[in-house]
Amino acid sequence: MNAPRSAIELHARSVLIPIDVQCGFDLPPWPPRNNPAMEANGLRVLDAWRRAGLPLIHVRHDSVMDGSTLAPRHPGNAHRPGFVPLDGEALVTKSVNAAFIGTDLDLRLRRLGVDTVVLFGISTDMCVSTTARVAANLGYRTIVVGDACACFDLEDADGTVIPANEIHRAHLATLRTEFAQVVDSDALIAALSHVTAGPSRRAPHQ
Repeated sequence: MNAPRSAIELHARSVLIPIDVQCGFDLPPWPPRNNPAMEANGLRVLDAWRRAGLPLIHVRHDSVMDGSTLAPRHPGNAHRPGFVPLDGEALVTKSVNAAFIGTDLDLRLRRLGVDTVVLFGISTDMCVSTTARVAANLGYRTIVVGDACACFDLEDADGTVIPANEIHRAHLATLRTEFAQVVDSDALIAALSHVTAGPSRRAPHQ
C-alpha cells in the first residue's frame, strides 16, 4: 500500500503510458464525461516527459465489438489532437481493458529495465484503473496522474445515474489505497524537472 502524500520519485527507469486518448469517446453512445481539463493536463505531462527524454509508450484501444466508436476502421479510433505518437515512439494496441493483456507491453518494459509506470488517459474507472492494478500486481511501482484522467456517467443496477465525478473520485481513492500513487499534473511535472535521463532510453518501436 502506498504511503499517503509520498514524494514523487522519477528516474531513467520510469515510463509514461498514455492510455486510450482517442476521439471515439466524444461520440454516441458514450454518456457525459467529467474533467474537461483532462486533455490540457495530459498534453502538459506529455510535453514535459518528452523534454525530460524518458521512455514513452502509447496505448490505443482497437475494439473488436460491433459498432464500437473505437474500432480500427472507425474514425473515432484515432488519437485526439496532440496525443498522436511521434516518429520513433512506441505504440501498443489492445482489445481489452488492461494494456498488459494480449500485448507485449510487459516484455517491452522488462527490456527497457523499467520499474515505474506513469499512467493517464481514458477512462479512470476502466482501462486506466485496470492497467494500474495489473501493473502493480506485476511488481511495477505505479503512478496515476489523476487530473489527466476522465470517465463517464454510469447507471447502477437500479437505473440511477452515478455522476462521472463521483466514479472518478472513488476509483482514484481505491487505486491510491492499494495499487498506485495518485498525483496531479503539476506535481508530476515539477518532479520531472529533477530527472536526468540515462542513455538510449527511447522505447523500442515495434
